[in-house]
Amino acid sequence: MQTSNESDAAAENGFDAIVVGAGMVGSALSWLLADAGMRVALVEAQAQPPSYEVGRLPSLRVSALTPVSQRLLTHIGAWPLMVNARVTPYRYMQVWDAEGSGEIRFSADEAGVSVLGHIVENDVTLSALHAKLQDQGRVSTFFGTPVDALEASTPGRRLSLANGQSLHAPLVIAADGGRSALRDMAGIDVVSEAMGQEAVVTTVHCDHPHGDTARQAFIDGSPLAFLPLTVEGDAHYCSIVWSTTPAHAQALCQLSREALGEALGNALGERMGAVNACDQAHRFALVQRHAVHYVQPHFALVGDAAHSLHPLAGQGANLGLMDAAVLAEEVTSAWQRGAPWGELSTLTRYARRRRGDNRAMLALMKGFKTLFGSHDPALTLVRNLGMSGLHRLTPLKREVMRQATGERGRLPSSCR
Repeated sequence: MQTSNESDAAAENGFDAIVVGAGMVGSALSWLLADAGMRVALVEAQAQPPSYEVGRLPSLRVSALTPVSQRLLTHIGAWPLMVNARVTPYRYMQVWDAEGSGEIRFSADEAGVSVLGHIVENDVTLSALHAKLQDQGRVSTFFGTPVDALEASTPGRRLSLANGQSLHAPLVIAADGGRSALRDMAGIDVVSEAMGQEAVVTTVHCDHPHGDTARQAFIDGSPLAFLPLTVEGDAHYCSIVWSTTPAHAQALCQLSREALGEALGNALGERMGAVNACDQAHRFALVQRHAVHYVQPHFALVGDAAHSLHPLAGQGANLGLMDAAVLAEEVTSAWQRGAPWGELSTLTRYARRRRGDNRAMLALMKGFKTLFGSHDPALTLVRNLGMSGLHRLTPLKREVMRQATGERGRLPSSCR
């Protein structure tokens, strides 16, 4: 560690790095930077959320975390806390076209892994990460503190906070979500595409147990996912994500819990038996975004601030966590050898490692939406033949599953 790093960081309100956004990606990134010895400021406009309450019904927003993301969270020390709260492994996946005969099934055994992933409430992951940050003495947190301005300083960037404080560092990182205010302050353009759909989310209890299986049906071009949740040993719960038209989403959200459960059970072809909704449905608009640039001198975007995609494959959180791991690896490597960690020479390496993978996933999700959203008989035949054919080709299925578990490209050391 360089003496100059220590003396620079010792200045009042001066840090080695500032992360804006204390969601899963920003919190994981802050811990990784601090674990390498950097002094980090974590700034969040919202108040710090309360700790997760074990035993309550599942929260509505969940993520399908890959084994690679699990390794990262284990490295941070958050995974054991998450397991103590609630995580649900899934060993199987079933995907089918409700308008045809195409169906494909995946299993962990075929992929040569113990699990394909875990369904985890976002609140569980976030609470565990915040607990680890409290143990990390090099992270200073600023909750309930919006950013008023982003300015150039020497060397680096300066943040003016709504409470009148001023922070500066050689590197500022925006992890403040798809509508990133900091990205706008930096003048980075983003390519946005409204998907013409809204995601409807709720939690249900089914007659049949989920059997460690994630299920997804394409119904009239709208993917409906039943994601397994085990609550207090009860494996009959599922988290629902139905990406559908705004009109249909509004109609679903207006249904009584009884009618909502009946609609969901019918849509799935009663594969789970009777379905009972545990809560009203809630909806949010789906917009796919990709920032034109990930980095500027002394500034970087991660997670949804850099890219947001359709929840079809549940990859949003995994891509963001990989951004955090790769950026932390590049920045701390430069910092530890005394190189300018906030300069473009360092940040561009992060952008090169992540942009291609993120772009490919965005394109894949858009392609899936086009393919399954079409009512053209020829495309319907193609997608059904393709799904059925892939189901019979075990080597190709194994490669698809390897990609889906996050084993893509050069993984950072925290994820190996």
